[in-house]
Amino acid sequence: MKLQTISIFVDDQHRAVDFYTSRLGFSVTADIPMGEHRWLTVVDPTRPDGTQISLEPKGHPAVRPFTEALAADGIPFCVLGVDDVHNEYDRLVALGETFTQPPTPMGPVIVAVLDDTCGNLLQLAQWVG
Repeated sequence: MKLQTISIFVDDQHRAVDFYTSRLGFSVTADIPMGEHRWLTVVDPTRPDGTQISLEPKGHPAVRPFTEALAADGIPFCVLGVDDVHNEYDRLVALGETFTQPPTPMGPVIVAVLDDTCGNLLQLAQWVG
């Protein structure tokens, strides 16, 4: 058994696919029209058989209050592993992206928190210990 797909709830699928591909480097694995929205997934291009991220619209009534509460409290929706959090931070800041927390040592990891422009905070984490 393996984790096949996780969902990240987004305000705007068009903006999300642009951010997750052009800024974070994911590749689109599915883009299927489903009426007003799309079944839209991305994956790490170096691991095409890895876990996919579904960029899910915030259509369910429980989703928006949940994601807004997390963001308001500064809680990342998920953690993305990186090889060098300082390099990713510098690269993304140079592209104009917004961080709510710069790279910060936290025991065996260095973490930074990034706004995904679609209603979520994402934690970037580098294992160091």
